[in-house]
Amino acid sequence: MKTTIKKIIEKAINSGKITPDEIRELFLVPEISEESYAIQFAARKMSEDVMQGKAEVHAQVGINIGPCPKNCLFCSFAVVNRIFPQTLVLPVDQVIEKCLGFEESGANAIYLMSTASLGLEEYLRTGCAVREVLRPETVLVANVGDFDDNGAKAIRDVGFQGVYHAVRLGEGISTGVDVRKRLRTVKAAKKAGLLVGTCVEPVGPEHSVEELVEKTLLAREMDPVFSGAARRITIPGTRLAAQGMVNESRMALILAVVRLATGFNVLGNCTHEPNGIGAMAGANLFWAEQGANPRDTEKETEASRGFSVAKCREIFREAGWDVLDGPSRMYSRA
Repeated sequence: MKTTIKKIIEKAINSGKITPDEIRELFLVPEISEESYAIQFAARKMSEDVMQGKAEVHAQVGINIGPCPKNCLFCSFAVVNRIFPQTLVLPVDQVIEKCLGFEESGANAIYLMSTASLGLEEYLRTGCAVREVLRPETVLVANVGDFDDNGAKAIRDVGFQGVYHAVRLGEGISTGVDVRKRLRTVKAAKKAGLLVGTCVEPVGPEHSVEELVEKTLLAREMDPVFSGAARRITIPGTRLAAQGMVNESRMALILAVVRLATGFNVLGNCTHEPNGIGAMAGANLFWAEQGANPRDTEKETEASRGFSVAKCREIFREAGWDVLDGPSRMYSRA
C-alpha cells in the first residue's frame, strides 16, 4: 500500500481531521486496489465504533407526486422530465397507514418527504396528523423543500426531531435550486434545534473529484447526525440518462472516503439505494420507502424500487451488522 494513503487512513482513524488535499487523494484511489479496501475497512470500523456495532433502518413516505418547477434533472418529478404530469397528494389517512406500518416493522425513524411544490402549511398538517398517532418515542424527520427560521420553528413545533437536507452535486446547474438557499435552510434548522442529516448525492459519472471533495467538506461543516454518499439512479428517457450510472463498487469507495472525512463526531454513514457492498464498506444507515420516490417512475415505489424495512435489515445482517431495535440513536444525539 502507498505510504501516503496509509498515513491518511491512520490520521482519520486516530481522530485527525483530514485535509481537502488528503480527501482528494483518497477519492483518486482505484476502486479495485489494496488502498481502496484499506479505506473501506477503516470506514467500516469507524462506523461500528461510533454506533457500538449497530446499523439503522429509516423509513420514508413520499406524500406527493407531480411536476416540480425546481427541475432537478435527476428527479422523476422535474417538469422537464415529464414523468408525472399531474399533481397527486396522498390522502392523510394513507400516509398515516404507511407510517404506522413502518413503525410496526421496526423502522428506527420515519421521514415524510414532499416535493418543493407542496406548500409548507399543507406539509405540516400532514406531519401533525402523523405525529399524533405515532408512539411518543418514534423519531419523525422532515424531508421537505427550503424554509426560513419561522418554517424551521413550525417544523419543530409539529413534533419533528430533525430534517434531511443536502446541497446536491450539480446544485444550481442541474437543479433550479440556489446553493445559498440550501445552506440558509440548514442554518435555520439548526437554530431551531432540529438535528440535520445530509449526504453527498446524487453521484454521477460526470462529477469530478473536486466536486466530491467540495460536497464532502460541506457535509462535514454541517455537523450532521449522519452523512454518507448515494449514487444517482438513471431515469430512462431523461437528459441525464446518457451519462450512465456509477457502479456500486465505485460508490463503496466514495462513501468510505466520506466516512473517514466526516470523522467520529458523525454517527451515521448512509448510502442509497441499499446494497451489501455499501454495508461492508461502512454504511450503517439504509432507507425503506413507500409512496412517491424521486428515483422511480411508479407512483407507489413499494411495488417497484422501494425496499421494505425487513429487506434493509436482511442486507445489513448479510454484511455482518446488527440492526438497532428502537428509536434512532442518530437523531437522538444531544
